[in-house]
Amino acid sequence: MESEERVIILITTTLIIVLFVIFIVLLFGFFQKRKNLLLQQQEEAKKRFEREISETQIEIREETLRNISWELHDNIGQLLTLAKIQLQSASAGSLKDVSETITKGLTEVRALSKLINPEAIKNINLKDAIQLEIDRFNRLNFITSSLNILGEEQKIDEKSSIIIFRILQEFFSNTIKHSKASNLEVLLDFKDKELLIEAKDDGIGFSTSENKSTGIGLENIKNRAKLIGASAVFISEKNKGTILKIVYKL
Repeated sequence: MESEERVIILITTTLIIVLFVIFIVLLFGFFQKRKNLLLQQQEEAKKRFEREISETQIEIREETLRNISWELHDNIGQLLTLAKIQLQSASAGSLKDVSETITKGLTEVRALSKLINPEAIKNINLKDAIQLEIDRFNRLNFITSSLNILGEEQKIDEKSSIIIFRILQEFFSNTIKHSKASNLEVLLDFKDKELLIEAKDDGIGFSTSENKSTGIGLENIKNRAKLIGASAVFISEKNKGTILKIVYKL
């Protein structure tokens, strides 16, 4: 009887050990599979982020080229035309006016060169990039614009800056082309752990439920913000303007 009990105990113990080993192997396989899935998702998210960055850089370049076209036609072209007219009727006393017009033209060319140079745009910080846009809007009388800074300015990741700048560019473009606004205000509020960005206009506003194309545009902006761990919220009512609020963790 003792021999049979030993055999039963041995078999039971062996079975328990085998089951335990199988459980460990299955558990290891499950966690390994989960780990591989997470790594794959991280790699796909990284590729999606890099792709979005590339697309955003292309969009910024295209927007920059459009800006350059406007600058050449509406600003520098007008200054050169004015200088030509002044020269045609110039007298000794009016040469000062010609000189001032040409000086303005040179100033505009220097400002335009910042937009043309890819490295200058790439290396510029978010605040200065926004200021360039604000200055251009005011210079060309597109809309009365202002940029206000609160708190101590902190360094922002370059790729995040590109995404934020493109989001704001898209908002600016919509404001100038569609909102019929007279004023555009941008606020950068630097907190200890986050950057609060607010862009608002006093235009006609909109209702996303009544405009599918606008709704899609807003979703694109929100999705871009998510890529850098930020949130983007729109507040708008018809005839009461539009506000874009972005919260980015520093």
